[in-house]
Amino acid sequence: MNQIPTPSEFGGRAAAEPDDLVVRLSGVSRRFGAVQALDGISLDVRRGEIVGIIGRSGAGKSTLIRCLNGLERPDAGRVEIEGVEISRLGERALQPLRRRVGMVFQHFNLLSAKTVEENVALPLKIEGLGSAERRRRAAELLDLVGLTEKARSYPSELSGGQKQRVGIARALAARPALLLCDEATSALDPETTRSILALLKEINARLGLTILLITHEMEVVRSIADRVAVIDRGRIVEEGPVWQVFAAPEAPTTRSLLGGLRPGLPAHIAEKLDAGPGGLTVLRIDATGPAARLPFLERLGSASNGAARLLHGGIDHSGDQPVATLFVGLSPSGPDPLETALSSLRASGAIVEVLGHVPNDV
Repeated sequence: MNQIPTPSEFGGRAAAEPDDLVVRLSGVSRRFGAVQALDGISLDVRRGEIVGIIGRSGAGKSTLIRCLNGLERPDAGRVEIEGVEISRLGERALQPLRRRVGMVFQHFNLLSAKTVEENVALPLKIEGLGSAERRRRAAELLDLVGLTEKARSYPSELSGGQKQRVGIARALAARPALLLCDEATSALDPETTRSILALLKEINARLGLTILLITHEMEVVRSIADRVAVIDRGRIVEEGPVWQVFAAPEAPTTRSLLGGLRPGLPAHIAEKLDAGPGGLTVLRIDATGPAARLPFLERLGSASNGAARLLHGGIDHSGDQPVATLFVGLSPSGPDPLETALSSLRASGAIVEVLGHVPNDV
């Protein structure tokens, strides 16, 4: 793939000041009969951000995305795109605003009877651009996503990852301010998913393009998002920087969704927990940022007048932030030294939990 152009070369705008909002949702609610699909959703998305909206099936994600592109009108609240309140606009007034919102779909939504080039150029044809300009723009976009050689191919001749790259190129055709990705990697294998996420991340970085990811996959959010909002039963139950939410999830829904990603105590150790006093005290330590770089074992051993050893865990990264989850076996010289050791870590910003005791020989 050739080098991605800068925002000015591409025709977009670079990332602006932090208060330059592309999306503002204020108290958005939507009901379908007895079902409250959205219940007072409020969220701001700044220009150049990648924000993940994550939740289980039926949480309200699809309704939210339809409100963002004007296909659903909320019963209450405001939906603003680049400062324009769209939820009360008529269909004609919505058309130019919809061009500011690109969509990438789970199942690609390509037209099978049209070539790759024609699929990418379709939004430009609808916009009324001439054929020469459409071909020029389509060629630029296919180069952007690394599919120049597939311009004359048909969707049936492409792999799933290639189809999604075409979908991304098509979504960028009208130079949108906002790219909505609706479960864009759910139909792809893990390797292809990584390549698509890397492409989205690079486009975001080079073009300053704002991206909103709608997904049920926590790994997708961890890979590229700056912030995450967790939605459950139509409400945002937790929101914040990805590294912070992943390190110390507060809402039960978030903890459940993170169950497969956050390390747990290995089964052969967990089954021996609470084996009785006299063994190792097992601690779970969660820390992010500077706190994740602390010499935990050294501090625990020194503060408890005992020995500390790592049982399981390590340090991962979310974006450029380290995220540590460690399971430590500690043999303090008594209860007071143990409390001193725990207080020392907590004062440094770590979250420490006493899980129980295991024999010394685990």
